[in-house]
Amino acid sequence: MSVSLEESLQSDAEGVWSADIEHSFQEALAIYPPCGRRKIILSNEGKMYGRNELIARYIKLRTGKTRTRKQVSSHIQVLARRTSRDVHSKFKTREFFQFWPGAVASEDASSCPDMKPFIQQSFNLHHTPISGYQEASLGHSPAVSHPPWQGRCIGTPKIRLVEFSAFAEHQRDPATYNKHLFVHIGQSSPSYGETLLESVDIRQIYDKFPEKKGGLKELFEKGTPNTFFLVKFWADLSLDIRDGASLFYGVTSQYEGIENMTITCSSKVCSFGKQVVEKVETEYARFENGRFAYRIQSSPMCEYLVNFIHKLKQLPEKYMMNSVLENFTILQVVTNRDTQELLLCVAYVFEVSTSQHGAQHHIYRLVKD
Repeated sequence: MSVSLEESLQSDAEGVWSADIEHSFQEALAIYPPCGRRKIILSNEGKMYGRNELIARYIKLRTGKTRTRKQVSSHIQVLARRTSRDVHSKFKTREFFQFWPGAVASEDASSCPDMKPFIQQSFNLHHTPISGYQEASLGHSPAVSHPPWQGRCIGTPKIRLVEFSAFAEHQRDPATYNKHLFVHIGQSSPSYGETLLESVDIRQIYDKFPEKKGGLKELFEKGTPNTFFLVKFWADLSLDIRDGASLFYGVTSQYEGIENMTITCSSKVCSFGKQVVEKVETEYARFENGRFAYRIQSSPMCEYLVNFIHKLKQLPEKYMMNSVLENFTILQVVTNRDTQELLLCVAYVFEVSTSQHGAQHHIYRLVKD
């Protein structure tokens, strides 16, 4: 008697996915969402990790039990098939059709003549680029040739940064779940009445970033004006890391724009102006509320940065930490993956926060006077 592929996968999944492993698997799915085909590249190792490998590593760290990349892939297929069946069954219920204007309640979607155009309309809405600011519903006057955020936050006419944060959180016990923000930018949608950003001559910070191919100087000379920004962070390092084994270190960034693109985000960690680690991530657009959103959610912080934070915390005085941070920077470059157009370039510099209000920041435009 032959066994179907789905039955084989189902048997395999139930045999090796105990409750604790399944719990860690679900956590890993949230950490590594499927919308972005992400690869983490460590320059000092030269190794690239795929999503299934990262999930397997996460399970090993959380449970001490080994699950291979193929077992993870098999389990994802099982869950995908279950989800597909659930979605398919909804097409056969009357409740589903009430969400489609003009659709006729029917036991079978194929018997409804009005269903096809509405499905096609929905598909086109999510896959057709939007032209013009008025159609994109980004909250600015169509009579003005540029969006309100331009010059007032990290953004260009095509795309803007909505959120950026680096954090640590306890995930072991949901009852004590708490996220500590080392740095954070949360930008609301600016209006035309808000103050324009201050400008800084980019030549003042050239020596803090790589000068070789892909460095800040070369990017600026070849790039488009108004694409370059500087962020001065006052980082909150007040976190108690003595129970470091239970901490997850991550980075979240979110963008929105008016075009349907695939973006690539490169983050280069630099020490004394030399690149030591680079993380490259690819993200696809999601059409939401009249604009295209890009979310890189809870991306794991690289081992170099985690160790750097731990060593920084060991220094007894803040002036010592600031002395180290003078030679520590991060360069973040966002490009259109298909056209290689430079969309945003953000240079980050750091000090330790002395405020009781946590992490602080200030944003500047980078220019060449």
